[in-house]
Amino acid sequence: MNLEHLKLFVRLAAVNNISQAGEDLGLSPAVASSHLRKLEDSLGVRLLHRTTRHVALSEEGRAFLPHAEEVLISAEAARAAVGVGTTSPSGTLRITASASFGRMHLVPGLVGFLERYPDLELDLRLTDTIVDLVEGGFDIAIRNSALKDSSLIARRLAPDKRILCASPDYLAHHGTPTHPSMLHEHECLTLIGMDQWCFQCENGVEPIRVKGRIRTDNGEAVRDACAAGLGITLSSTWSIYRHLAEGSLVEVLPETPLISETGIWAVYPSNRQLAPKVRAFLDYFSEYFGSPPYWDVQQD
Repeated sequence: MNLEHLKLFVRLAAVNNISQAGEDLGLSPAVASSHLRKLEDSLGVRLLHRTTRHVALSEEGRAFLPHAEEVLISAEAARAAVGVGTTSPSGTLRITASASFGRMHLVPGLVGFLERYPDLELDLRLTDTIVDLVEGGFDIAIRNSALKDSSLIARRLAPDKRILCASPDYLAHHGTPTHPSMLHEHECLTLIGMDQWCFQCENGVEPIRVKGRIRTDNGEAVRDACAAGLGITLSSTWSIYRHLAEGSLVEVLPETPLISETGIWAVYPSNRQLAPKVRAFLDYFSEYFGSPPYWDVQQD
């Protein structure tokens, strides 16, 4: 079985376009089509459904894909074991992350990452929509929610510490709550679907259903509204650490911790062996974020 044909097939599964997949591997559309036909002939099955405008994996192609990926990973590992082939991860690494976290913390880290791995190219998609990794052809997703899909693996890159905060102006005009129950007397800025905040109090867990006149689906908008003096909000320290450092936001109820099991997770499809480019990303950004992460160190 030709490894170059497998590489092309795996890339096609990611981009769903023969011309694009061929271009990514330095092949003309005609040569790419020929390689795919040869792969199908060698297997004796149709891996693709082709039309004049669209190409998609057949049922057999979807079943074959994880095995093709495994063969390529094993081949690269075997070559590296005997000192043959590339000494550095190569190819295109496809990543998806939330827009806010991606802009604030991934993009600045890419400078050093690409310097360390010059043979890698990145396809970075920043969106607050949870995408399907396999269907979208992504190698890694950066998320801060619990892993629900058992076909995926998650590695924790950093904690996602969350605190209550408000602007000094808001507290000067409306007072500072000294107990979670006093939040009922305040304007609370919330993300849609996150209007219950849980605290670890002396008598146990105390959930507080908060309310206010502003709700939104964007974390940066909540943070900015809070800094503008519109209320109290719950926010991740990675989002507000600069505001805390400059004093435009201050922590509220610092002696009453929020109950949160969140973290910054790298999520990737489960393979028996981890692709070198994925391992390189995980190791680099675990080191880059630090332990504790730099956004928490700076506020201490």
